[in-house]
Amino acid sequence: MVRALELAERGRGKVRDHPLVGAVVVAGGEVVGEGWYEYDAVDHAETVALAQAGERARGATLYVTLEPCTHHGRTPPCADAVVAAGIARVVVGALDPNPKAAGGVERLRAAGVEVEVVDSVEARRQNEAWRTWAALGRPHVTLKLAVTLDGRVTVPGRRWVSGEESRGLVHELRASVDAVAVGMGTVRADDPRLDARDVGATKQPRRIAFGHGEAGELELRSGPLEDELHALAADGVQSLLLEGGPTLATAFLAADLVDKLMLFVAPVVAGAGPRFVGDVAAEVKGMRARRVGEDVLLEGYLHEP
Repeated sequence: MVRALELAERGRGKVRDHPLVGAVVVAGGEVVGEGWYEYDAVDHAETVALAQAGERARGATLYVTLEPCTHHGRTPPCADAVVAAGIARVVVGALDPNPKAAGGVERLRAAGVEVEVVDSVEARRQNEAWRTWAALGRPHVTLKLAVTLDGRVTVPGRRWVSGEESRGLVHELRASVDAVAVGMGTVRADDPRLDARDVGATKQPRRIAFGHGEAGELELRSGPLEDELHALAADGVQSLLLEGGPTLATAFLAADLVDKLMLFVAPVVAGAGPRFVGDVAAEVKGMRARRVGEDVLLEGYLHEP
């Protein structure tokens, strides 16, 4: 499964409105077929791996990061291809949240194929944006904030709260998402560019301001937050990075629209200034910490994908 997850990553940035999928066929303790999904290649990961395995697929085990699909799209159902190839056992990393494609596990079992669903955290997180988009009809929302040790979002006498390495990582994050957003308070205070710079970005995110007023070069979204998120999702936005201040953070948290939290904690005590969130409570699961320069990045999920 680790190898299948590695293969799936080869499709990142290429699959558009599809999930990342990797597949490995094992026969007699030996890998006999590998595949991953790339939009331009059309063929799904399972089909590629099965073709590579050929006759050795009969009686073999297939490891696949996402439940084989059951729908007719650009290609026939992968579940049917697995059955036709004579695979004896399938190990599935995660179930498919898309109701149009789900049901592969049941179809395989009905055909006599042994199926194990691992429900791997890594497999679900690999497609966290797509899973939220497919299941809920809105983008996967990551709230990114830079704070001091005492929870402030400004430091007297300093332009930045976080260090240079953290700011560089934020540009990488911008390059990896479909849209970046702030609130109008941030627009008025900072006139942010919200683009990805100096990280070799192959595309730039949509730059959005939530609220009312003059947004400058940013795309203004003034409706109810959930309505705006559904509209963005319908326009193909799967991932949204929030970079606003306390007002926007509190609004999204209060509406239960934050999926992931990234908190860059700088080694400084401000002693005064606005705190990063208002009067709202939320439970963060799966919290982990890592050093980014002199800062500590705390990451966790309010909604596991």
